[in-house]
This record gives sequence, structure tokens and C-alpha cells, in this order.
Amino acid sequence: MVWLRHLGRDGSIAEPDEEADVWRDDVPDRFHLQAGDLLLSEVVTGRPKAARVEEHDLPAAAVGSILVLRPVGTLTAEHARLILAFLRSEDVGRLAKGAFGRIRLSPKDLHSLMLPKADEALSAALDELDTAGRRMSGWSAEATTLAGSVFDIDVSLEDARRSIIEAGRLTRLRAEAAAQLDDPGYIVRTRFPYPVALRWREVEARMSAEDLGPAYEAVLEAAEVLLGYSALVTGALAQEATIELTSIGALQRKLSSAPGGPGLGEWTAVLQEISGNRKRRGLRMDHPLHELGTLLGSDEAQQARGRLADRRNAKAHGRGPDAVTLPAALEEAFRDLSLLVFRARFLADLPLIHVTSASWDAFEGEATLMLRRLMGDHPVVPTSTMQYASNEIERGSLYLADRDHRLYLLRPFLTCEVCETCHTWSTFHADKEKGNLVQKSLEHGHHYPYRGNTQVLQQAGLL
Repeated sequence: MVWLRHLGRDGSIAEPDEEADVWRDDVPDRFHLQAGDLLLSEVVTGRPKAARVEEHDLPAAAVGSILVLRPVGTLTAEHARLILAFLRSEDVGRLAKGAFGRIRLSPKDLHSLMLPKADEALSAALDELDTAGRRMSGWSAEATTLAGSVFDIDVSLEDARRSIIEAGRLTRLRAEAAAQLDDPGYIVRTRFPYPVALRWREVEARMSAEDLGPAYEAVLEAAEVLLGYSALVTGALAQEATIELTSIGALQRKLSSAPGGPGLGEWTAVLQEISGNRKRRGLRMDHPLHELGTLLGSDEAQQARGRLADRRNAKAHGRGPDAVTLPAALEEAFRDLSLLVFRARFLADLPLIHVTSASWDAFEGEATLMLRRLMGDHPVVPTSTMQYASNEIERGSLYLADRDHRLYLLRPFLTCEVCETCHTWSTFHADKEKGNLVQKSLEHGHHYPYRGNTQVLQQAGLL
């Protein structure tokens, strides 16, 4: 018999206990639970409890203040997870009536509820969160079990200490790694796309050495690379989605007829244009352009961007801070950069991918890709394998991967190769130098004549 105490707030149903649970064989069939039934707590304290019955929970019957909701049709696991999250919400809890300690939901209160429809993107996000929660719960249980086993064997305290240190090493390392994620800088260094992460690492290195002048310059360059990378990715994704951005026309004019190439002004224009809902209307809810549109989507972000642009312009014209004002200027500039980086934290979920090999299997209808995930502040990363249901993936090109592992081609907005100047693998975008078309590295600013196909730039509206 399943009682209210068997329902966990995490959506779990307690494992049956042969000794503690009540077992009966005279329950009418109509009260037998079925796989797929949704159980909802009738008595509410805080948020309602809700769980889904699985095959391994059977045979069972619900008693003691549990409402059984039986779907009229088959629910996918993803849709059921979405409905359970809704049933555990405060909105459902507010439907309960009664005095304190006796607040209950009634079946008639639920009749007016509009259950959420299936939503693949939201379900996937809930699944990722649920998986992360279960993994951390498992680690916690492992640590608790390990701590409780100290005196399970007859050994000296010294031997027990040595055993616990050795057995708990992985648990401690997990905890230390997780604690580092509370440091925003660690996330940028290890989880952001390579061009942005590398620039951030230089900022931290310069600031930690109290090298104020180079640190100030590194902050301004990191801000431009963050906005430049985001704008270039936006341009590539907008082209793939056949969204016309007038700001790309400004880039085209710079590259076609201006003596110099694009800068903060052009990158900002692209990000501001995509921040408007009108341009993104019609895109699916989980399209990366929605998140890119939020980067400069607040007054606070716009003001921070404006201050950084003013500082960069002032420095370019010899009006940078002097020795007296430099410490305060550095602190303020870093604060503005940190705000923009915080707003760009979605980049950690959108890996920059370099496809090194692609082979198509016509019978299987999928390609086998060899790729490098360029996330973090170093370009030397392991090569991994991915199956992909398309034969249009280019070997040697850069892609953006979304949360569902869809790949978006970034060429010709972003390309990659070993830099001819420093011989380091780098990412490049088209630029102008003294009226000549060049390719410029996001990582270190090196530039030399454009090596790609200029006709592709023309087709993309960049030339």
C-alpha cells in the first residue's frame, strides 16, 4: 500500500519494504495502480507532492490522502515530467483549502487546471536538472556511507584515517571541483568558448600581478572580443535562419569600402538588433538567437557596454587614465566587463566546435564526426566522436552546438587555422587594415591578408 509518506518531494516513490509496509491481497482491481499513473498529495504542506508510477513500483494501491490521476492517453516520459513539475508548483498548492494542518486538495479543485502541453525544450531542461540532482544526491549518499564505515572493520585509528583518505579522494575532488563553480571566473576560464576564455585568463593574470596598465588594456580587449564573438555568431545564426539584419549591412560597408574594419560599434549594432523580439519571431523557443538577444537586452548592460566603449575610444586617442586614476579606472572597467560576462553565461551551454573529420553513411543516414570542443582557455583539447543526421557538415569548419546538439555553421563569419604570425591555432574574422582585406584573430589580434574565398564573404553579405 502506497501512503503519503512514500512520496518524496523529488518525485520519487519509496522502495517497498517487506517488513514495514502494509501488504494486502484483497484490494479490488479498480484500486490497483497502473504504470503511468500520476500520484498527487491530497494533504498539502508547502508545495504538493507528485510522482509517476513506474513498472517497478507495482503491484501497489494508493491510500491515505493520495489522489490518483490516470492519463486518458499515453504520456511520454518527457511530457509526464513536465506535468509533475506543474503539479508540484505553488500555483497548484494554492488551490488547497482548509485550516492550518488540514489543507487539502479536492478532485473538483483540479478540474479547472490547464495542464502544460508537451514542450520538448522545457522537458529537456528539466531532464538535465533532474539528472544533475540525482548525480549529486548519489555523491552525497556515497560520502555519507563512506563516513559511516570508519569503524566497520577492526583497525587502528591511523589505519582507519588512511583508508578514509584513500577511499574518499574522489569524493573530495568532486566537492572541490563543484566549489570552484561558485567562482564566476573559473566558469569563464573553463566553460566559455576559447576566444573569450583566453582573453579572460589574460585579464585575471594581469590583474593578479597588479600590472595595472596591461590589465586595463586586457579588460578593454576582452570586452571587445566578447561582443565581437557574440555578434559574429549572431550573424552566422541569423543567416542560417534567413533573418535579415540591417546591422550586417554596416559590417559589409566597413569591409567593402572603409579603410578600417568593424569594431565595438558594429558588434554592438548586431547584438542590439537581435535583442528585438521582432527579428526572432518565428524561431523555435530553444534557438540560440534568443539567448544571444539577451546579452545587451537590459539598460544596465547597455550602460556597461557604453562605458567600456568610451574607455576604449579614449585610450585609442591618447586620453586614457593616468597613473593616479588608473587603479579606479581598472576597477570600474573590470566591473563592467564582469557584468557583460555574467549576462553571456549562456555561452557555456553553446560549445564552439571544430570539425576535423566527417564521413557520411548513406545506409545509416548519419555522419560520423570527429570534433574538438573548444571550450576553455586552451586550444589543445581531446578529439571526440559524434553521430549527426546530416551530410552537409564541413570538415575543418567551426560550428556552434546548441543544447540539443544541433550544429550551426559559423563560416565565413568565423574561421580557424594555425596563425601565420604566432603559429598558434586561432579563430579569425574578416577585417580591414589600411584599406586591405585581412583576417584578424580574436585571441591575440594578429592579422594578415585574407586567405579564404572572398566570394563566400559576398554570398554571406559581408563583402
